[in-house]
Amino acid sequence: MMSSKPKVLLIRDDFPKKAIDLLRTRCDVKVLKRSKKDGLITTQDVVDCVPGMFSIFCYSGIPINEQVLKAAGPSLKVIGTMSVGFDHVDLTSMKKYGVRLGNTPGILTETVAEIAVGLIIATTRRFFEANREVKTGGWQEWIPGWMCGRSIKGSVVGILGCGNIGTSIAEKLINFKVSQLLYTSRRENLAVKALGGQLVTVDELMERSDFVVVALALNEDTKFIVNKDRIATMKSNAILVNIGRGELVDQDALVEALREKRIRGAGLDVMTPEPLPLNHPLMGLDNVLLLPHIGTSTIEMEEEMAVMTSQNILAVLDGCPMPHEVIF
Repeated sequence: MMSSKPKVLLIRDDFPKKAIDLLRTRCDVKVLKRSKKDGLITTQDVVDCVPGMFSIFCYSGIPINEQVLKAAGPSLKVIGTMSVGFDHVDLTSMKKYGVRLGNTPGILTETVAEIAVGLIIATTRRFFEANREVKTGGWQEWIPGWMCGRSIKGSVVGILGCGNIGTSIAEKLINFKVSQLLYTSRRENLAVKALGGQLVTVDELMERSDFVVVALALNEDTKFIVNKDRIATMKSNAILVNIGRGELVDQDALVEALREKRIRGAGLDVMTPEPLPLNHPLMGLDNVLLLPHIGTSTIEMEEEMAVMTSQNILAVLDGCPMPHEVIF
């Protein structure tokens, strides 16, 4: 007998159990079937499985484009993405087909801010380089200047994009006794101002900062906001940290600046593409620290995000406001 419950397509089979159990109380949950033996998910996989679905439970790594939405048909009412960012979703097509979008902002603020601070410390104090020296026999004796980094204390920190995550980063870094805290925002951030933060232009922040933290959302206005010209204005001792999205930074220009040591280093939790090919130029540079987009990767946070994604989907099923809906 066919189920009369609305169908929800899970893009993966390893989302947190608590969230999926919540969906199963009301919905017929289907797991995406992958065509490739390597397990990689393709757009065609989604297209093949999506017809007749009420919802798609996805994440930022899978594009939701017009091809997917058209294949789904009129039964598709909501996309639940287990992410804050939604640049993987074609909003124009969503509007065209009348499909709503729920995301998971707010709850991941602290975990992403922790990664940003961790990248700053690990990059400026050269943790990964030093660890490699320990493991490869490079640590023979202490000599002046060996593995010297630079302290955060007394530095100028600039935060590009001071929303919830940027504010949390500022609150954490102020305890390192920075000399100045600069930030960009559409409007004055009173919480950061209370910490002594100064609202400046993007250009001024790039020129004055010892540490530039990119914490913006990606959209048409912010794509490549850290471009070649702005990288060229950075201090020679500056470190760039990106925890937003890879395309916020002109990566080719960053590689060039790092290779020529025109800036001191970079710490990236996001890049383009993801995953980064093993032969990518960034892989061969000692002055860049790369993480595989783990800003939200704590057990507690992933479960909370997944549950919120399920709640967004069920709210549409019940005709109620979503806990977090993207309005477009």
